Order: sequence, then structure tokens, then C-alpha cells
Amino acid sequence: MNRDIRFVIIGAGMAGILAGIRLLDAGYANFVIYEKATSLGGTWRENTYPGLTCDVPAHAYTYSFEPNPDWTSEMASGPEIRDYFERTARKYGVYDHIAFDEDVIACRYDDAQWQIETARGTRDTADMVIAATGILHHPVYPDIDGLDTFAGARFHSARWDHSIPLDGQRIGVIGTGSTGVQIVAALASRAGKLIHFQRSAQWIFPGTNEPYTEEQKAAFRSDPALLKHMQNDPAYVDVAWAWSEAVTDANSAALAETEAYALANLENSVTDPALREALRPDHRAGCKRLVRSPDYYQAIQHPNAQLVTDAIVRVEPEGVRTADGVLHELDVLVLATGFNAHQFMRPMNVTGRGGIALNDVWEKRPTAYLSISVPEFPNFYMLNGPTSPVGNFSLIDVVERQWTYIEHFIALIAEGPARAISATPDALAAYERDRIAAARGTIWASGCNNWYLDSEGVPATWPWSYRRFADEMAAPKMDAYEVA
Repeated sequence: MNRDIRFVIIGAGMAGILAGIRLLDAGYANFVIYEKATSLGGTWRENTYPGLTCDVPAHAYTYSFEPNPDWTSEMASGPEIRDYFERTARKYGVYDHIAFDEDVIACRYDDAQWQIETARGTRDTADMVIAATGILHHPVYPDIDGLDTFAGARFHSARWDHSIPLDGQRIGVIGTGSTGVQIVAALASRAGKLIHFQRSAQWIFPGTNEPYTEEQKAAFRSDPALLKHMQNDPAYVDVAWAWSEAVTDANSAALAETEAYALANLENSVTDPALREALRPDHRAGCKRLVRSPDYYQAIQHPNAQLVTDAIVRVEPEGVRTADGVLHELDVLVLATGFNAHQFMRPMNVTGRGGIALNDVWEKRPTAYLSISVPEFPNFYMLNGPTSPVGNFSLIDVVERQWTYIEHFIALIAEGPARAISATPDALAAYERDRIAAARGTIWASGCNNWYLDSEGVPATWPWSYRRFADEMAAPKMDAYEVA
């Protein structure tokens, strides 16, 4: 190692923690992780709603080097996952490098270095910036007339107010993605009345979330090979990789099989014909992110639960009025309406070489070569950046592969003649041309409204197989990069 590189990492969620661990492991200690909040955890800090679980099997949702024998069930709860990240950050010495309550507002490339500024006035200089800001941290609030007039408790699912009593209350939930489904499943038996307002029915996969016994956890602790097998269980990994290939072809046989499987779940789980038809999706499976739930269909059939499919006209002080004229009186209104997944590190102002603003580069759509690098922004690399793979598989694996790719740049700058590396304009243009063409043939472009779509209706995600992503991340093709 010839140069003492100064790194700035933005964000202390899953990806930022990984970056810190990997830097320390490689012998780089001159770094700071700026975190806007007062604690780490990213999306697992932001979301604390009842029923919160990860829909990736718990053992697969761990860092490859840090398996966890103590997961309590097949699908880990939000608090357990946050505890895992806190424990891992502490074990590997990352806490010593985190500056909490430091919201980065500007990064400016000047004289071959990055000048960093936070909202508190902290200033820093870095040779390399790693943006690990994530994609699910800017809540989206629905545009509904009268929303602010509601007299009861109203909050977004990512801003859960735990001071509000729920038992016996009249609760309304707007949003039918994974979050809304989990909340309904958790509260249907607790509420005096629970109303789920559905704009579009979801494809819901059955599943189990069986607890691990003490004997099983003891076996995981005593047998490293068994624990590693759980991390890489073919029952999950093979299916996830095959699914990534299926969604790239809207006419694939695998997608048809997926639809048949999910429809069988609906047919076998919902007894009332009218409710069953109301829950039947009108779009292709996978067009929206698949929902995995072992108990939603049972919850929505609970005597206290009601599915409402009439459009919401407005919110009034007493509740929600729908297009059929009915006022659904409520005490609590939950907005499970997701996040703006296209913000990334914005509203941070990032200025590259020659004064070029990232906001201008991304005026049409956020983009980066292989989701990692933007031309004219040397030594500024993203984890889970624009067009990264997103879907029903572990984002930890995605980020670990991206870090392996970025490590090649770190080595070139630390040990070789390179001082600045960024993708070339031609490489990004060719990547975007091919990506957009491929994206238009994926299931995400098959006609539904989903959070993958950018402002022009193009799916803003990796449109090829996960296998191809893994191959690309093995090592950079340096002819796609400008090296100075």
C-alpha cells in the first residue's frame, strides 16, 4: 500500500457497514462513515412497524463472513435484523469510524479530491467517496385530498408512532405492498376494526415462518458447515437466481408457473368468492414486487378485517370516504405507501469535475455505469446505485459483489499510478442503450404501475439475469474507465 487514502462513506446502513468492515480488513483505517441519523441500521432503523420481517430467508440475509446461528425464525424480524447489524458493526470495529447526526449535504470534486460538507457544518476532504445511502429511505405520501384534516392518528409506515394505542381501535391501512400486507397480518386480530384500502391486488406467495428450536440453533453454533449451508441454501439461492432469469422475459414459462402457483394460493386460501375475486391480480406476476406472506389471506378474512377496493375520494376528519360514498370511520390511518426509490443520495448536491452537477446529469433519470460509476465523477462510487438488481433476493449479496468490483479501483489508486478513475461517457451510453432495450422486455414493463419505473416508464433496474450481474462484478473491464 503506497498511499494513505482518505475515504468518506455516506450512510451507516447495511452497505455502509459492509464498506467499513471491508476497508478495515484490507488495512485502510483512514475513513469516516457519515450517518444522518443518531443510530445505524438504514431501512431497518427507519421501519419499526408491527409485523416487520424480511422476505429473504434470515440465514441468506447475512454478510457472507458473518453468519448468524441465533436467528429465531426462518424470516427474521426487523428488530432482530437491526440488532444483527449493530452487533456486527461493533464486532468489526466500525462504530469507531461512524459520525452520527451528520447529514452530508454536498460533495464537490476539486483539485483531485472530494470536499465534503454536512448540515452541521462539518467539512472533510476525501480521496474517495462511497455513497451507501440506500434506496428505501425517502417516504412517499399519497396525494389524497384532505389527508391533513384527519382528526385521528396518521403516520407513514416508516414513521410509526408507537405512542398510539392499537388494540381495539378502528385502523385503516393504505397500501398493498409487502409493508401493507405485513401490517394487516399483524393487526387484524388486535384491531376493533381493520380496513385495508386496496388500489391493486397483489400476487401473494405462501410461505412459512417457523421458529428455530433451541436444538436447531445449537446445531448451527456447533457446526460451521451446516451454518454455511444455511447461508447458501440451494432451496433459496437456486430459486432466486432462476427467478431473476424469469423476470427478464415476460413470456417465460417460469413466469407462467409462478402465476399458477400464486393463484393456487389464492384459490386455496380465500373461501368467499367475492373476496377472492377482489384479491385476484389484474397484472402479470412479478410486474410489481412479489409479496411473500404466510398469513395475509387468513388475516383479511378475520371477522375484524375488511378489504375496500373502491377508490379513495378524500380523507375527512372522521375517516376515509370512498367513491361509493361510504365514510369509513377510523381512529388510526396508516400510510404504507412506500418510498421514492429514485432519489438515492439526493437532495445532496454532488458536483463533479468541471463543476458538472449530478442533479443535471440525472435530470432525465438516475443512471450509472453498472450502477457504480458516473462519468466526470472520479473516485465517487455507489453501492446499490441506480440500475442495481432489486427484487426478491438478498441485497447484501448484491452489495458484497459491488464492493469486490470497487476494490479493484481502490488497489489501483493505492498501489499504482492511478489517481482518479471514473466510467467513460461512451461506456455509460452503451450500457444505458442496451439496458433500456432489455428493460422494455422485462416483466416490470408489462403494463402495471410499479416503483421500478422511472419518469418515462422504463424499469430502472438491472434487466438481465443475476448470473450476468455476478459475472460483471467479478472484475472491472478497464477499457470502460477513464484512468488519470
